[in-house]
Amino acid sequence: MKDASEHIEKLMLELRRGTITIGVLSQLSEPQYGYSLVKMLGDKGIQVEPGTLYPLLRRLEKQGLLVSEWDTDEARPRKYYLLSETGKEVFKLLCIEWEGIVKSLDHLINQKGDDGDGVD
Repeated sequence: MKDASEHIEKLMLELRRGTITIGVLSQLSEPQYGYSLVKMLGDKGIQVEPGTLYPLLRRLEKQGLLVSEWDTDEARPRKYYLLSETGKEVFKLLCIEWEGIVKSLDHLINQKGDDGDGVD
């Protein structure tokens, strides 16, 4: 039988995959390049690997949620990403959905019923 830490590790990976998008969108009201996003998110407790972030940024741009622009003024060119108008609206709606999910889950987790299954 697997111990709890093995289960937690896999379940946390699934949970993180489902929440990284909203975390990334939350940081793009100002232009950011990939590495700055990795660092910014990491500083705020959201660890994301560049190998996960860059494909996500490309996908979000292809979906029209982000716009990008290359900055070639520095010694090393950087591609900066920013929320598009559609991206701003989608982010706003995602936040509303997220708040509803958190509220519902909080209610479920802290529910005190006859069976005593709520988390204390």
